[in-house]
Amino acid sequence: MIVAEIHRQISEVYEENTKSEGMVRKWVRAFKDCRTNVHDEERRGRSSVVTEDLVPKFDEKVRKNKRFMISSLSNESPQVSRSVLYGIVTEHLNYRKMCSLWAGWNSETVCRI
Repeated sequence: MIVAEIHRQISEVYEENTKSEGMVRKWVRAFKDCRTNVHDEERRGRSSVVTEDLVPKFDEKVRKNKRFMISSLSNESPQVSRSVLYGIVTEHLNYRKMCSLWAGWNSETVCRI
């Protein structure tokens, strides 16, 4: 099968989330060179700062004080940067700022002014 045909088939399935034809070409080359595993290989580089025990720790702190600020969390945990804390709160715990409160994304919190 040629690269253009494979790319066309992938594009039909994934539509706008399709990888480039160059990436498909790279995959074809790898599998022609006897690669059998479709999963990503381990990479060197910096490991994630966010650990399994860190997320519940900050979830508990947010639940205790929903009016917290990232800077207050940062002062309590100086080993974790503010950007990592913000990522934990918004991406891992899925909280959003609502009316000066941090609320779960599916929360039905109503702001009363």
